[in-house]
Amino acid sequence: MLIQLVADYGHGDLAFAEVEQRLLRHLPGARVVPTPVGPFDTLAAGFCVGQLALTPGPPGLIVFHNVAPRTDDDAPRPGNEGERFLAGRLADDVLVVGPDAGYAFSFVRDHITELRPIKIGTGSQFRSRDELPARIAELASGDTTRLGDPVDPAEVPAVPAGRVAYVDGYGNLKTTWSDPPAESGSTVVIEIDGVMREATVSDGTFDVPHGAISFAPGSSGWAGTRWYELLLRGGSAAERFGHPAPGARVRLCP
Repeated sequence: MLIQLVADYGHGDLAFAEVEQRLLRHLPGARVVPTPVGPFDTLAAGFCVGQLALTPGPPGLIVFHNVAPRTDDDAPRPGNEGERFLAGRLADDVLVVGPDAGYAFSFVRDHITELRPIKIGTGSQFRSRDELPARIAELASGDTTRLGDPVDPAEVPAVPAGRVAYVDGYGNLKTTWSDPPAESGSTVVIEIDGVMREATVSDGTFDVPHGAISFAPGSSGWAGTRWYELLLRGGSAAERFGHPAPGARVRLCP
C-alpha cells in the first residue's frame, strides 16, 4: 500500500517521521512518501493532492494531506479543534483524507464520488499524528463506522484561476492557467506580485533559447487538463519573478 503524505511540517522536519511512524504502526508494510509544501499553503497542497490522486498509481492508493491553518474560527480553541477532516473517494478507489482547509480538496473536487467527514477526538494539537493514522487504517480496511453523513463536493471551493499553485525544486512556477493565454510563439508580459517579465507562449516548456522564459503546458495535469508553468531555461523562474508569495496572481499585461 502506498500512502502519499502531503504536509506543511517543513523540509526534513521531525513531524514527517512521527506521522510516518504512526501510520506504519497501524498499517504495517505500507510505504509512506512525504511531499512538503510551504506553511499553511493549502493551494500548493491541493495541487499536489490532485497530481498524486488523479494520475496513475498502485491499487489502494491513499493520499493523506495535512495543511490546517485553523482559520475556520478566530476564537480561542480550548480543545485544539481545527478544520473538520474529510475522506473522499475518487475513481479507481483512490482515498483522499485530510482537513477541509482552503483549497486542499479543490483540485479533486470534480472527481469525488463520495465525500464524508471523519469523526475524531479533540485535545491533540498534532491531530495528523494522534488521530488520523488510526482512522486511515480503518478506512483502508473498509470500516466506515467513524464517517459522518455525506458532504456535497460543491461545498469545496473551486480552483482559483490564474494563480501560482506550486514551485518545484527547479524554480518552475506551476500555475492554475489551463488554457493558452495567447497563440503559440507569442511574446507576452507576465506580472506576478508587481514583477513584470517577458515570456514566450509555447507548446513545450523548453521551446525557448537559454536564458528565456516560456509559458507552456508543463509536466503536471490529469484527466485532459494540463497546467501551464513558467520556466526559465537554464535558471529559476521563481528567482526571476522575485520568489512570489504562495497563491500569487499570474496576470497578463497589455
